[in-house]
Amino acid sequence: MKGVTPRALILGLFAVAAACLLVCWADLVIAYMQLGILQFPPGAVGLLIFIYLGNSLLRRLCRRWGLTGTEILTVYSMVLVGVMVASRGLMDKWFGTLVGVNYLATPENGWRRIFYPHIRPWLVPFDPAGPEKQPVSVGMYEGLAEGQAIPWGQWALPIATWGVFVLLVFWGFLCLASLVRRQWVDNEKLTFPLVALPLELAREGGQEHFLRNRLTWVGFALATAIFTLNGLHMIWPSLPYVRTDFNVHEWLPPTLPWTGIFYTPMLCSLAAVGFFYMLPLDLVFSLWFFFVLTRVQDYLYTRAGMDMAAMPLYPTHLMQGYQVMGAYFVLVVYLVRSGWPQARAILRKALTGDRAVDDGNELLPYRTAAWGLVISFVGTVAWCCLAGMSLWVAALEMGVYLFVVALVMARSVAEGGLLMTETSFRPLDVVNLVSNRALLGPANLTALSFTDAVFARDLRGLLVTGFLDSARMADGTGQRRRSLVGTLVGAVLLAMVAAGFLHLFLPYTRGALSLYPYPYQANNIWGFQENAALIGAPAPFDVRAPAFFLVGVVVTTCLAVARSRWPWFPLHPLGYAVSASWTMIVFWWPCFLAWVLKGLIQHYGGMKGYRRARPFFLGLILGEFASAIAWAAFSLITRQPAPAFPWP
Repeated sequence: MKGVTPRALILGLFAVAAACLLVCWADLVIAYMQLGILQFPPGAVGLLIFIYLGNSLLRRLCRRWGLTGTEILTVYSMVLVGVMVASRGLMDKWFGTLVGVNYLATPENGWRRIFYPHIRPWLVPFDPAGPEKQPVSVGMYEGLAEGQAIPWGQWALPIATWGVFVLLVFWGFLCLASLVRRQWVDNEKLTFPLVALPLELAREGGQEHFLRNRLTWVGFALATAIFTLNGLHMIWPSLPYVRTDFNVHEWLPPTLPWTGIFYTPMLCSLAAVGFFYMLPLDLVFSLWFFFVLTRVQDYLYTRAGMDMAAMPLYPTHLMQGYQVMGAYFVLVVYLVRSGWPQARAILRKALTGDRAVDDGNELLPYRTAAWGLVISFVGTVAWCCLAGMSLWVAALEMGVYLFVVALVMARSVAEGGLLMTETSFRPLDVVNLVSNRALLGPANLTALSFTDAVFARDLRGLLVTGFLDSARMADGTGQRRRSLVGTLVGAVLLAMVAAGFLHLFLPYTRGALSLYPYPYQANNIWGFQENAALIGAPAPFDVRAPAFFLVGVVVTTCLAVARSRWPWFPLHPLGYAVSASWTMIVFWWPCFLAWVLKGLIQHYGGMKGYRRARPFFLGLILGEFASAIAWAAFSLITRQPAPAFPWP
């Protein structure tokens, strides 16, 4: 089996550095492009396309100069995890959280009085014993005056201490990926839809290669034309503009019960349509059907006069948020039950070193992965306790995050090919099943405000899926999986350094108030805003949380049993589990369009028609993601605006 070649490693490191620059510029300065927000990140896929084209040119000049398919996928795997770290997987949520509570504190919101006594000095770059709006925070938000230097020294300790926590979490993700890979890939034969396009690009060219198909370039031209025109419109407004985003509420009456329906956009991403075309019809149907069902629930409950409370910090109602929570816990039980024979083999290997259990080509040896996952969990719990959490709260936070939310989201990508990993509840919300979060006290809520913002609330860019997809791609080219570990770890560390530098340099030189608001004026303070209202004002126990949780448990159990007994049953429990998430708010409409188009093509052309049309939809993906990279690079070089892409 093949290993990692030196030139693939060197090219991969350069590509990761370039990707960090493009992604940070797109995320923070352009703001509305977001190249790293998906589990199939446009930043990584776009660079893969240009690497492939450059490699094709090299091979024409001299065949031995060109990269092999294995080397191309090695580079892509490195860029994949690097882009996730540089964007929403870490950096978009990290530094802004550490200073937002200082800069945005006011006498009116009382954050200094409520939170500062419970903030450990090593957690933040400002002095918790000091006032609001300290220079280290003001400089980041408003930009440094001429001659002022970035306060690297004040950031050194919090970056180091948080870096321990970050690396423990990422190590847990690598261990988790190593433990579930065989069950999901070899035993259950999950399709891992996100690796299909990279594998196609890495395949040696020939007459049957999809890039030689005219339909590929028709799809590519369509997507490219739309975003080229929209980009030129940003520079010269007199040119026409192709609208790619709509809102269902534009066509609904502005009265009850219609106003009770949550935000429902129609984002026309051609890449998403192309991608969902590759998925099974029943899964695509389940995704958009259950999303529409949440809107039907909104209408019916509003019409019945029920209290339509929102799920804290999520764009859905409480009733859907707790149904989703119930679905997650049922899916975890299902995954453990279905994978129990493999789990027992792993336990034997970890506890006794059973030589009959072969783990020679896993990302990590089972013993290392199993005990490493234990170390990750214990280490993160200990870190949270040092940060101010009670032991049981820290165990709940990290236990639900690692073993429920991350596991189900990884499964949704491996089986369902979800482009975005976003849920509708935090580990903290589990407390509401038996008590009220306000009773946790100010020390717990202060520490949770930090950890939720950095990791637990927004899961987009979840690194465990990047590790799993990289291992799956290695299978497609006969590469040793274990040879990838060093390159993936190197890519993660390089992205943390490169993107970390940019996430301090850009705000301090340009002013965070002029950059993308999400990292500095939204995600980083939402937890503090919510918890400030809870501290000192406990509310009565809300029976709706456990009631809707039970509904989610029952519905998901019924769906799972129905699919196991009747192969024709069209509703997939994963569709129900993600129905109330931001993922489906963004992608329900492309799901619907793909379902209609694929259904018509298969109805009239059968599987032959599906295969013939497939290159066109692959071209849509290539065109939209290549356009995103090209416009990000153009904006970085010329400082001109770039068009918006419909996957915010």
